[in-house]
Amino acid sequence: MNTIRPDELDDRLESGEQLFVLDIRPRRLHRANAIAGSYNLPVYDELRKGDKAAFRDRLEEIPTDRDVVVVCKMGVVARRATGILETEGYEAATLAGGMSGWSGYQKGSLRYKLWSMFW
Repeated sequence: MNTIRPDELDDRLESGEQLFVLDIRPRRLHRANAIAGSYNLPVYDELRKGDKAAFRDRLEEIPTDRDVVVVCKMGVVARRATGILETEGYEAATLAGGMSGWSGYQKGSLRYKLWSMFW
């Protein structure tokens, strides 16, 4: 299963690559803090509980002609969504560290710098 580090995602977005950033967190979390241009499909709670149907029922909202980067809180539940997308033929990756990793990267935090040494 593919993952992408926050710095790699940032570089690809900055270069103008047309990625589809899919944020699966609850709507309130997406509204509070999100990657610019990300699409919110709030199925985090369902996937966390093992309900894959809630996500599969909404696959038509995800374009098939672009690479998809799946985002959640820490990257764990996003891996489930990424796995489903891959089995359905999508080019997909999970954002390593989720929004926590992205926020740490954006802030240049020491925690992120230490954490990223293991990715």
